[in-house]
Amino acid sequence: MTRGTASSIAHVFLWVAWAILLLQQLLDAWQYQLPWIIWLVKLLPLLIFLPGMLRDNLRTYIWLCFVSLGYFVALVERLFALPGNIPAAIGTVAVVTLFIAGMMYVRWRARELRQASVSSIGSGE
Repeated sequence: MTRGTASSIAHVFLWVAWAILLLQQLLDAWQYQLPWIIWLVKLLPLLIFLPGMLRDNLRTYIWLCFVSLGYFVALVERLFALPGNIPAAIGTVAVVTLFIAGMMYVRWRARELRQASVSSIGSGE
């Protein structure tokens, strides 16, 4: 089923914010020359949702929003510790955008799918 305008826009914002957050975490790990185990801790929670996102699984987006709250806490803490840290500011904006776009996408997409289900049942398909 095709997406509506609002859910399409939220979907694009979600993917862009996810990519920016992933790149920010990569840059942060590279900039501070962190050990490989920390790289995994920073990147694996974002990458583990990729298959579900590619399948457009709404439950995956819900869990991604839940996990993004941990990134939000870490990035806000970094912003208070290092007020001029541009990558942390970019990451904070990305994680807030990811959370809002993800929640709105799930809401709008679920409504679209529910309406399609009701109309297909009503038409006898």
